[in-house]
Order: sequence, then C-alpha cells, then structure tokens
Amino acid sequence: MAASLRIEIFPSDLDTTVAFYQSALAFTLERDERLAETPYVALRRDGIRIGARQSAEPVSRDARRLPAGTEIVFEVDDLHAERERILAAGYELAEDLTARSWGLADLRLFDPDGYYLRLTTH
Repeated sequence: MAASLRIEIFPSDLDTTVAFYQSALAFTLERDERLAETPYVALRRDGIRIGARQSAEPVSRDARRLPAGTEIVFEVDDLHAERERILAAGYELAEDLTARSWGLADLRLFDPDGYYLRLTTH
C-alpha cells in the first residue's frame, strides 16, 4: 500500500505563510479557505503537501526552534537553484550551502513563523 506525507502547521498569518511558501519554495496553493470561520490553506509542491491552519493564539518562534521544535526536510534536485529563488524572493538563510560529512549538501532557513526548514540533496 502506498503512503504519502502531509504536514500541518499552525502559523499566525496565512497570507504571510502562503507568500513565503509560494515565492521562496515554489509551492502552489491548492485550497484557499482564508475567509472561512476556521481559516485554512493547502499547499503542494510535487509530492509534498502542507496544510496550514491559522493559529488561534500566537506561538513564540523560539518554541519552534531546535532542539525543541521540528526540522522539516525537503529533498531537491537542484540545491543551487533553490538557494537563488529563496534569496531572490527576499528571504534570508539561517545557514548557507554546506557540504556535510555524511555526503550530502544542504541549506537551512526559517519560515515566517519560525518553522525550521532544511533543503538537501537526495
């Protein structure tokens, strides 16, 4: 039986979240319920799906930082192109391209709500 993964995040502002994931990470907006009683959006990029429900209460960005938070890892084909798109969209990297001792390269950044993201080679 096939499996897939969808993560759910709880940002403070859905407009900011949608703008970030679309412009910095090339996600498309599949479902837009920002005007609903319980605001929600669904984003997709290839086999990656992210659901985002507007948080009812503000969450400290520090609560999402490692080691207490979660690292969300995206495997990509062209790490350099990803880096250029992120920077061109006006977002900062937490850590620039780095070759790791385990044989992969990656870069790291935070989304607007402090979710820790790592883009890595396959």
